[in-house]
Amino acid sequence: MSIMLKCLSHTPLRGRNDPGADVVTEVDAVLNTARAEVEAFDPELILVFAPDHYNGLFYDLMPPFVVATAAESVGDYGTLPGSLSVDSELALELTRHLMDSDLDIALSHRLQVDHGCTQTLEEMTGSLSRYPVIPIIINSVAPPFVPYRRIRKLGEAVGRFLAGLNKRVLILGTGGLSHEPPVPLLADSPEEVKEFLICGRNPTPEARAAREARTIAAGKIYGTELCQQTPLNAAWDEAFIELLQSGALEQVDDFDIQQISAEAGRSTHEVRTWVAAFAAMAACGPYQARKDYYRPINEWIAGYGVVSATPA
Repeated sequence: MSIMLKCLSHTPLRGRNDPGADVVTEVDAVLNTARAEVEAFDPELILVFAPDHYNGLFYDLMPPFVVATAAESVGDYGTLPGSLSVDSELALELTRHLMDSDLDIALSHRLQVDHGCTQTLEEMTGSLSRYPVIPIIINSVAPPFVPYRRIRKLGEAVGRFLAGLNKRVLILGTGGLSHEPPVPLLADSPEEVKEFLICGRNPTPEARAAREARTIAAGKIYGTELCQQTPLNAAWDEAFIELLQSGALEQVDDFDIQQISAEAGRSTHEVRTWVAAFAAMAACGPYQARKDYYRPINEWIAGYGVVSATPA
């Protein structure tokens, strides 16, 4: 097999809130380079670890992680709608492998996915269906969360499966880094919000637009004295990237969920997708990683980073 890894922050506010022309130019350049590398690699399969933001998964049944044999984009924040070209048979084989590896993985034959999955697919391939894909959604915004060691073990098991394929495989991790958009918590919410968090699938266009408008508004004041959300934490982000580059992934086993939420923001737990991606990469053999880009961008509510890895 041949393997490549790309981990990217996603932000639905890219193109909506303006962080300045210089920042936009920088990000466009790094994304264009990453996409060119993916094009040259020409993957035969993309394995994408992604979060969900109460668009496909809700508290009526909230799995810690789920493999999809079929997936449909909800098209939020202007992302492409439509079906992902999921390799259903291979996704089912992977599910059996994970179960045989003593991982209690959930399975969906009809999963809705949001910008957490589709934005990076679009940025790297220009499409939702250009390449065969297997999505694995990792719960990263709806507490309680499984320990980070479980995410590492999930990634390792996925990597062992990929290592047995005679394919060019691109592993994507999408989410993070430090950030805290205005995502409600079940325990602190009024009844109508609780009902949405429990079973809010397929909202009306008006309800989705209002939800997106709240996030856009939050980005306009993020990092200022008017904002009540946890600010970006560049030091935390840089240390996390360095950990991934070092290959000492077992260190994530000591990550404290509450401490991360307090220091870097509750949605920083989207880095679980990066942990799983790098653990899968490591299971395929030694790797070398590079930091392609990092910048805290308040207007996008994101410690925005891009990290790549290839076999050593």
